This record gives sequence, C-alpha cells and structure tokens, in this order.
Amino acid sequence: MGYMSYTTNPRMPHVRMQAVRLVNQGWSTRKVARHLGYSQSSIVKWVAKSKQLSSNARIIPTLSSRPLSHPHKLSLRVVNAILDHRQSFGRCAEIIHYDLVKQGYSVSLSSVKRTLQRHNLTYPSKWKKWHQYPPRPIAEKPGMLVQIDTMIDGPHTDSRYAYAVIDTYSRWAFARAANRANTHVSWQVVKKAQELAPFPFQTIQSDHGSEFSKWFTKRLLSKGIHHRHSRVRRPTDNAHVERFIRTLQNECLSRCGRSYSTWRKAIPEFIHYYNSERPHMGLDFKTPLEVITSY
Repeated sequence: MGYMSYTTNPRMPHVRMQAVRLVNQGWSTRKVARHLGYSQSSIVKWVAKSKQLSSNARIIPTLSSRPLSHPHKLSLRVVNAILDHRQSFGRCAEIIHYDLVKQGYSVSLSSVKRTLQRHNLTYPSKWKKWHQYPPRPIAEKPGMLVQIDTMIDGPHTDSRYAYAVIDTYSRWAFARAANRANTHVSWQVVKKAQELAPFPFQTIQSDHGSEFSKWFTKRLLSKGIHHRHSRVRRPTDNAHVERFIRTLQNECLSRCGRSYSTWRKAIPEFIHYYNSERPHMGLDFKTPLEVITSY
C-alpha cells in the first residue's frame, strides 16, 4: 500500500499531501482524483501512506527507485561465515576468501571486501600517510610555486640519482647529482637551490616519495617555506618538473655517460646554459633569467 510510482517531479511530495488534506476535509477520493488529475487508486494509496507518517508531516516523500534486493546478493549463510571468520581470527579479506573457498563457499574476493566494509570491520593501514591538499598557489611571481622531484638511472645495484628543482613562473631550474635519495639529501638540495636562486622560495611542491616525508616538511617550515604534496593520480600537478627532468636527460645526461663524477661536472654546466642562454618557447623565447629580470 505504501509503494507508488517513481517520479522526478519535485512538487509531487506536496501534491500528495494536498490530496490527503482534501480527503480529510470531506472530499471523496473520486472528487480529489478528478480535481488533481490523478487516478482514484493513487489518492487511496497516498491517504494510506500519510497514516504511516507523523501528524505534523507536510509532505509525502518520493521513495527511491533503487531495488530493495539484488538477485545475486550474498546469502545470509555466506555473510555470517565472513563475519564469523573475521571476528574469530582477525585476518584480512584475502585470507578469509581463501579459507571460505577452501571450505566450499562460492564467493568472490570483492564480495568479501564489500561485506567487511558494510559492517565496519575494515581499518586503515597504519603505514599509509595522509596528506592535506591545500589549494595550489597560482604562480604569479618567481618563487610562489617551486616543484622538486628525483630521477633514478640504472638498476638497483648500480643506481644514479639526480634531483631537479624548477620555478613554475620563470622556469628557473636547478639540478644536482646524488648517490642516494632521502630526506636529508632533499633538504641539502633545496638549501643549495635557494642560495643560488635570485628569489625566495615560498612553496615547495613534491610527490609522495619517502625523500619528501615529514622530516623534510619540518625543515622547510623552519625556514618559512610551505610544503605541498601533489595530488594522488594527478600527474599534471608536477608537469613542469617532470618535463624539466626529461630535458635534463635528453640534452645533458644522455650525452655524458653514467659515472657520478661526470654527472657532477656536466649538470652545473647545463643548468647555467638552461637558465641564461637556452630560449624557452613557453616564455616567448626568453630565458628564465630574462623573465626574472623583467619581472
């Protein structure tokens, strides 16, 4: 009796209650149906529905069109087996799924995970780092948004690292070879870049690499520099430094071999050329230092 046809008309909840009021005033359901232009059976259903609501209700709401059940939903037996296993052993969804299938249950891993989630039996990983994502500052002048990232070359047993720093407004850049990548090296790179840059850094943006973790953030804040992490699954957030790394690889590192000593000599020479002599199409064929000087 309480179910009625689904509609997207936002006025229908009020129309239903208006029909009920007319019936309560002594109108017959047939007269109300003719007056409002609906069938008598609809008026009868609305009157019955109003009796299930509170006495001060002003509308008869439209119920969701979502079905009340699904033909492929898990049986109560399977759901109870999942919950009992979790509460008894505290194991993860993968282990629960493996054990249930081994016992002869027909259930998918995704169904096990959904069941645990619906019953609030999931918990966040203690290893996952949560970061805030404040609005990205608009680079209206040099130093407002400086991006930093690392690149690695070679296998794990014979790796070479390089740090890249670039100002998104002027494209002024800095790079440095490194034997390893960690928070302490990252901080030393930023300090050296700030010493050489003709403008103060206001915000440093990095990805979520371990070399840009909490200790690195605290060192930046101690110098009045904000640290912003790029958003997850947003590769364009760090587009400037990613493109600079590609330029560094193509125009410098690919031509000088892989030895650490060679990188230490070639990178500063290329950075001087990049900042003071190399024209940039994105800067109307100016160099980064020309942009900074004309600011």
